[in-house]
Amino acid sequence: MSLPAGWLIEKWGYARGIVVGLTTMGIGCLLFYPASTLINYPVFLFALFVLASGVTTLQVAANPYVAAVGPKKTASSRLNLSQGFNSLAHTIAPIFGTYLILADDAAAEVSSASAVQLPYFILAFVLFILALLFSRVSLPKIHYENEDSTSEASIWNERYLLLGGIGIFLYVGIEVSIGGFIVNFITEPGISDLSIKEAGNYVSYYWGAAMVGRFTGSAILQKVRANLALSVACIGALVLVATGVTASGSLAMWAVLGIGFFNSIMFSNIFTLSIEGLGTLTSRASGVLVMAIVGGAIIPLIQGALADSFGVQTSFIIGLVCYGYVLFFSLINRSRSK
Repeated sequence: MSLPAGWLIEKWGYARGIVVGLTTMGIGCLLFYPASTLINYPVFLFALFVLASGVTTLQVAANPYVAAVGPKKTASSRLNLSQGFNSLAHTIAPIFGTYLILADDAAAEVSSASAVQLPYFILAFVLFILALLFSRVSLPKIHYENEDSTSEASIWNERYLLLGGIGIFLYVGIEVSIGGFIVNFITEPGISDLSIKEAGNYVSYYWGAAMVGRFTGSAILQKVRANLALSVACIGALVLVATGVTASGSLAMWAVLGIGFFNSIMFSNIFTLSIEGLGTLTSRASGVLVMAIVGGAIIPLIQGALADSFGVQTSFIIGLVCYGYVLFFSLINRSRSK
């Protein structure tokens, strides 16, 4: 839905796109009620599709808007700050999910679909309130230097956008993949003697490090060029991946957990460098970049295949490829980032 969302926002504007995204998410949440009543898996999938379509529309509208609403040189800083709240939600949401769905007094409901009804009703209510608020607020208009140019130009001719799309694909892919394999990695022989349950508690360190890095990076990016910060983050991630693959014991474990900190600023910097100077093509370009997030569904499959063939620890070598490419992308942008 990313490309259709880009076309929609190009016609309707960012503010209306945000409202449409929030409203669609709310509708998707409400659809979980009939899905849980009918106990029908395809209906659940449809509800997830509607919800995800809303999330996609919101991402396509909000990301470039945050980047464009202020001075160009601090675009990455603003987007990084907004991504910090994304990480905050990623850290605390499982706590609420556990309380609402897996609480002791709901244990009998866990085996039934009705356990999801209250959480999604709450989410729907909050999303509709947010949509109402955004529909009432007068957001600043975005004006581009090439606003009078034709919007019929092809975004597929934009070199930096396409290279950035590959960067988003690989970055999101390896971020999700590492997060998914941490428990397997920690419980590997030679890494730790923790149980699966104990190792699971360490996943929050990975995502928590990303949250800290995003809020910290927002301040740093006020003074440091986006491509330079991206290069440093990539080098840090490459060093930690190499350590995780070659070392053992707690050193390898904490190296992998520490990758989250260097992941923190990558999305915002890749995104802003990719859409730089695109003007009226920005909304469609945003659709391409959000579509590239599908890397989070594909890279873990590749790492899984490597883990099956060569072992979990060795499979992390895929991180060298992903972060290596992002480093390449940051270097070719050194003459563009001001």
